[in-house]
Amino acid sequence: MKALLPLALALSVSACSLTQPLRKPEPPVPARYATAAADDANANAADLGWRAMFGDRRLQSLIDLALRNNRDLRLAALNVEAAEAQYGIQRAARLPSVDAGAGLTRQRSPANRETDPFAPAAVQNQYGVNVGVSAFEIDLFGRVRALSDAAFARYLATDHGRRAAQIALVGAVADAYFAERLTREQLALAERTQADWRQSLALARRLKDAQQAGGLDVAQAEGQVASADADLEARTRAAEQARNALRLLLGTEPPEDLPEPLPLDRQPVVTRLATGLPSELLFRRPDILQAEQQLQAANADIGAARAAFFPRLSLTTSAGFLSPGMRNLFDGGQHAWSFAPQINIPLFQGGRLRAELRLAEVRKSSAVAEYERAIQIAFREVADGLAGRETFSRQIDAQARAVASAERRADLSGQRYRAGVDGRLELLDAQRQLYAAQQGLLDLRRGELSNAIALYKALGGGLTEK
Repeated sequence: MKALLPLALALSVSACSLTQPLRKPEPPVPARYATAAADDANANAADLGWRAMFGDRRLQSLIDLALRNNRDLRLAALNVEAAEAQYGIQRAARLPSVDAGAGLTRQRSPANRETDPFAPAAVQNQYGVNVGVSAFEIDLFGRVRALSDAAFARYLATDHGRRAAQIALVGAVADAYFAERLTREQLALAERTQADWRQSLALARRLKDAQQAGGLDVAQAEGQVASADADLEARTRAAEQARNALRLLLGTEPPEDLPEPLPLDRQPVVTRLATGLPSELLFRRPDILQAEQQLQAANADIGAARAAFFPRLSLTTSAGFLSPGMRNLFDGGQHAWSFAPQINIPLFQGGRLRAELRLAEVRKSSAVAEYERAIQIAFREVADGLAGRETFSRQIDAQARAVASAERRADLSGQRYRAGVDGRLELLDAQRQLYAAQQGLLDLRRGELSNAIALYKALGGGLTEK
């Protein structure tokens, strides 16, 4: 028995492999981004912790809360544990399973009255102790090893998937937080606008009572206030829905002692991120690494499918002691052993083995396409983030000038209306233009923050805290 176990292990370790080395396809993206990033002074986004990326202390507390309570991230972590256990099961198949057993057999034999009328019935005992290896496959052609390699690659892919889920969660919480801040600021703006338009309605009514304005001016002002009331209700609903979306990502109710939020125009978010080269995404993005490991697993499955065409050698052995009496069970003369090698050669499978090989090859082709697709998506996300980074700041500056101009027009229109120089229609148009410009500025500030979040995620940021 001592000689057989090392022999089986040596045969298993020295088995040949039918798994071909994996040749990854060339990245189907340009060598450089269209938008130059040579002026970036910050560290690589993948190395930039989310606390450094998002300086709002309230947002930092929410992200920390989500990382501890989000159910999707918890499921991703459990999937990693399940994949690790599955790999442990498959890896164990490469080693022999050694079992020890002990048994007792007590048997009664009837007496033979024909030969001896006085012969009593016989009772026999059989004691046994053994250690054995049962049906261990000696991996001559690497089938078991290929299955183990595939399980290991899928475990790594699942772990990369968990890391990708964390990046997505950090970005989603930040995005939902800024969406909630936007709705709150839009609601506050709608409340201020409603109050201003109510004052304008009161002014129109006073001018009508003084016979300096007609009923048309009052009707226009009343319609304007009604529109503001409807918009206020819509903003209130949007604010509550945004809060519910954030609560879902957190996985729990936000505590009451959170730090005070910062307005959108004062958010300390890093918007200038170093991008590097597109090829660096292959090592930064967990989703690309996940696709690569899935490709490795598919390649190992082909090796296992090829090895299934060849004979399988299995070994069953045991060694121990057998004796009719307990006292002399371990005497030297009671030693027993068995050695039962078995070889199985596939002769006719009805085309099943060829179909399994073809299936494995098709799945590898799909894995190659998924790998290339992940790279292309990553490149597009970074390119979109760079395009937004280069244009949002200039657009916000232009929109801020538009708001300032609308404020001057609304102020002058109000003065001219009260002086009786212009009609109510001019003031109404100026007030609506101002409100639309202010809402547009809020949307742009929110868009700039969303673009920064998207670029941060696209570059692989969000895995580290600091």
